[in-house]
Amino acid sequence: MALRSQLLRIVNNGQQIRHLHELNSKERAGVEKLRDVLGDRLKEIKRAKTWKHERIITSPQDRTVTVKGAEGEFLNFCANNYLGLSNHPEVVTAAQESLSKYGAGLSSVRFICGTQSLHKELENRLTKFHQREDTILYGSCFDANAGLFEAMLTPEDAVFSDALNHASIIDGIRLCKAQKFRYPHRDLSELEHLLAHSEARIKLIVTDGVFSMDGNVAPVKGLRDLADRYRALLAIDDSHATGFFGATGRGTEEFCGLMGAADIICSTLGKAVSGAAGGYTTGPKELITLLRNVSRPYLFSNAPPPPVVGASLKALDVVERSNELRERLHQNTKAFREGMQAAGLTVAGDGHPICPVMVGEAPLAVELASGMLVKGVYVVAFSYPVVPKGQARVRVQISAAHTEEDIKMAVDAFAEVGTKIGLIKK
Repeated sequence: MALRSQLLRIVNNGQQIRHLHELNSKERAGVEKLRDVLGDRLKEIKRAKTWKHERIITSPQDRTVTVKGAEGEFLNFCANNYLGLSNHPEVVTAAQESLSKYGAGLSSVRFICGTQSLHKELENRLTKFHQREDTILYGSCFDANAGLFEAMLTPEDAVFSDALNHASIIDGIRLCKAQKFRYPHRDLSELEHLLAHSEARIKLIVTDGVFSMDGNVAPVKGLRDLADRYRALLAIDDSHATGFFGATGRGTEEFCGLMGAADIICSTLGKAVSGAAGGYTTGPKELITLLRNVSRPYLFSNAPPPPVVGASLKALDVVERSNELRERLHQNTKAFREGMQAAGLTVAGDGHPICPVMVGEAPLAVELASGMLVKGVYVVAFSYPVVPKGQARVRVQISAAHTEEDIKMAVDAFAEVGTKIGLIKK
């Protein structure tokens, strides 16, 4: 009997192997159709020249990086590493210590068994930093925006969004059932018209604090005035401001001289503050409590891992103890903008470290970025549909980690390449 059972198993296993072989030798109809459909879409992306090429960095994120397939180091002028904390020794050590003490991750969402003392410590620190009532952590600011509007707003409510808001705000708004209105970029007159004609129960104005493709700043005073006039709330995504914009790094409202202007702030821990990952929403306690109970990205995603939380706590220490890095970033930004203007190039934005070098046509922007790479300066070109047609640019991002020599080298390279490709007319 034992021998018969063994033979049957061998026969059955052989049949299973043959069956799998037959399945693999002929494509499933559904997969075949998927390949056809997606193949056409991928061709369209290539034809539109919006294909994303990922260069592989083989070093830590810093003022200089090494890139797979290329020799030598490149000056990095395209990271969100505004304060240079991504590879700061204190931040790295804090991440390592948190890894050793608390482990690699929680294997759980927050409300089951995924909340450690580290998470509460960071939430409390952020609450005090922003001078708000409470804060909730997410895996990213994208998650924070995805989890805000659906939880907060109903069909009785309305949301009013700037036309150039970040994709995470746009996607978050799509998920909610509120009445949706989009006003032209920074157009307070049109926003007022929309607010005046709305009879919604809750009216929520939402804007980026700093717009990532243009480096310009939301008109916070005007937005706050309209919010007060029409009994509305103001929410700001401060991802490109937290930690470095404003006198003490408290973001757009501080830069505009209006601390407390926003009722709700969503921001990130993945840019100036540690550069690792994570996001959060801070604001009224009742809102944060609601989000802990119904916000889907919070309820159905693992808690931020301890090394990320530890790194963020140490980065906040660095941000709060001194203005040195912010001042260096300000001086670097000023030097770059003045140098580029003297070279005959146009840099958009409102004095922010996001410095878009305006080119116009997409092929010329690509040529400029490619020429800069040859010169050892890592920058990236952006064109339609990321930015409007005819407004292609090379976006430069300044860091406190850059030296005076780095800034000069970048400006000189832009001047040389710009002249060579005909962007600068002599």
